[in-house]
Amino acid sequence: MFVDTHCHLNFPQYAETIDQVRADMHASGVDRALCISTTLEEFPQVHALAMRFDNFWATVGVHPDNEGIQEPTLQDLLDRAALPRVVGIGETGLDYYRLGERSVADMAWQRDRFRVHIQAAIQTGLPLVIHTREASADTLAILKEEGQGKVRGVFHCFTESEMVARAALDMGFHISFSGILTFKNAADLRDVARMVPIDRCLIETDSPYLAPAPHRGKLNSPAYVSLVAKQLAELKGMDVDELGRITSENFEQLFSLVKVH
Repeated sequence: MFVDTHCHLNFPQYAETIDQVRADMHASGVDRALCISTTLEEFPQVHALAMRFDNFWATVGVHPDNEGIQEPTLQDLLDRAALPRVVGIGETGLDYYRLGERSVADMAWQRDRFRVHIQAAIQTGLPLVIHTREASADTLAILKEEGQGKVRGVFHCFTESEMVARAALDMGFHISFSGILTFKNAADLRDVARMVPIDRCLIETDSPYLAPAPHRGKLNSPAYVSLVAKQLAELKGMDVDELGRITSENFEQLFSLVKVH
């Protein structure tokens, strides 16, 4: 019924519990999950999950926050994107939250990395999984410069303004909502969620982070995407089962997957 469109099940928190994670998913009506790559070094583990379980898929990408790791070339991304069950490029984007003593100008390496991912998405035809934090203006500008009309994808774990959401929608992107939607202090985000057309909405957990209420502060799990769905359904004034059906179809269409009956 539900799809967790963004999770990190290769992380060590799940090393000994993946079978329980999957059992919890089944019990909560969560039938699929997209496992997200954040470095090239971890990609083999991410891909192994997708190859081991027929309801998991994988992406390939390097998170903008990651430093001191193998910098991805275009060919690195293309080679891995050609593997079975790899259905997206990312997560990628820009993150200026932890600048420290650095300036935005010092983050040119992030912008260059983002451009490499956009080119990989153009060449493969796969959707981009976009991460943006305190960098929305540059994220949108680079997308327009490099990929306007050439790429599709999703702004994951959306926390930006309605203006940013509308700009992303205008470029043909989907918007994905996480457990943050259930937080008491997320009234502005709930207003954004009401605005985004249902046929452009996705739901996710970003596990192991950002567990929704009433589990906030605890280890997140793909099973909890059902709680994100419940909150979004309330905001949309619709039945949660219908929201699950529509967001699952959105996932299938964006990532070019065969419909699961």
